[in-house]
Amino acid sequence: MIGGVVIAAPGSGSGKTMVATGLLGALRAAGHTPAPFKVGPDFIDPGYHALAAGRPGRNLDPVLVGDDLIGPLYRHGTLGADIAVVEGVMGLFDGRIPLDVDDPASARPRAAGSTAEVAVALGLPVVLVIDARGMSQSLAALITGFVAYDPRIRIGGVILNRVGSPRHEQVLRAACVQAGVDVLGVIPRMPAVDVPERHLGLLTARENSGAKSAVAAMASIVAEHVDLDRMVAVARAARPLAGEIWDPAAAVGGSASIAADRPITVAMAGGPAFSFGYAEHVELLTAAGARVVDFDPRHDRLPAGAGALIIPGGFPEVHAEALADNVALHDDVRRFAEAGGVIHAECAGLLYLGRTLDDRPMAGVLPTRARFGPRLTLGYRDAVATSDSVLYRVGERVTGHEFHRTTVAADTPITTPAWAWRTGAGAATEGIVAGVGAAGGVHASYLHVHPAGGPQVIARLVAAARLARRTPEDAPGRG
Repeated sequence: MIGGVVIAAPGSGSGKTMVATGLLGALRAAGHTPAPFKVGPDFIDPGYHALAAGRPGRNLDPVLVGDDLIGPLYRHGTLGADIAVVEGVMGLFDGRIPLDVDDPASARPRAAGSTAEVAVALGLPVVLVIDARGMSQSLAALITGFVAYDPRIRIGGVILNRVGSPRHEQVLRAACVQAGVDVLGVIPRMPAVDVPERHLGLLTARENSGAKSAVAAMASIVAEHVDLDRMVAVARAARPLAGEIWDPAAAVGGSASIAADRPITVAMAGGPAFSFGYAEHVELLTAAGARVVDFDPRHDRLPAGAGALIIPGGFPEVHAEALADNVALHDDVRRFAEAGGVIHAECAGLLYLGRTLDDRPMAGVLPTRARFGPRLTLGYRDAVATSDSVLYRVGERVTGHEFHRTTVAADTPITTPAWAWRTGAGAATEGIVAGVGAAGGVHASYLHVHPAGGPQVIARLVAAARLARRTPEDAPGRG
């Protein structure tokens, strides 16, 4: 049993990521083995967490995996660690906005997927990071409201961020005494740590050449301005969390028994263009009998002997020129699909499988053209499969998440969409199932799903890949 703490805030932009990442780095430098987590479907912050902690950053999202899995996934992620740091999402009580948001009866203190919901599920204390700019005595009212709003939440202390002067600090500390909450750190106003941003948030750690130095700067700031000993004491006062530990082999339902000859090769697109993935994805694939081989579609060929291809989310629009220039991989992927290969593409993968992205040629597996635009599409989706594929059966339901600024148009009508879901304006269909056979081998969609929430899909992918397996000599790629 280890201690843990949730780093939360009244709202986005308060400094949660800097504090959480810096805390992970400072704890590691002090001799601890911290386990990093992020609430929600974020793919970017966990990359910085991983750099700081020296172990995978993991997501905790009750909406995507269900309430019952949050504890087991947390315990799995803390194996070998002595303290956990969980970075929240948005404001402490912010979460999924229901479609019937105008109905007052739909309101509840702990919104689905909120940081508060995860803190209660894990029994962890919350440390609030508060942007103190433009605030003095009113801080007491703010903190009092957060303490009283949901008595199931235990506020273990606050970190005051962007404090303007010693006098400002003195007034803020007095307000915290009035509110009855300890101050665990005071971070002065200073130049922002250099982490460039783009249209979907921070530049990913994999793309940011200065990521290591940025993480080191965050750790230095926290080590200097936050009382680590008191923070550890707050974390160790967490309620002991009992229960099972998530096990990827058990999750795939016994399919971890690998065929007698050798494991099946699953090619996983990566590199800067395709960096959105959950740590549990590879763990489940491996448990199901796959040998996961990473490759970079900007310059690599399809790995030899691949029985399945996974193309995750990311930023292909940023790397479109390099992706377009790798014509040999386009040919590999088209031949692979035409021969019945199993392909699972999410968001960026959907764009790559189309004919063009911002008029640059892509793999051409699907009759689609993608274009970057000004409108952000994001939110959870309760989806139902509308076409059979090697991954899903018609009628199966999942909850996933959309997050993109691109749109996709089809050159010909899509007769086998991947999903249907309800929107505020009615019903919508999305994605494409294509490929050889009655159950299409290509499943491409904007929808991101968490594999721990549907491990049977991983087992199906590996089983289908085994049936379609090629020898290295027959594979379209050269490794």
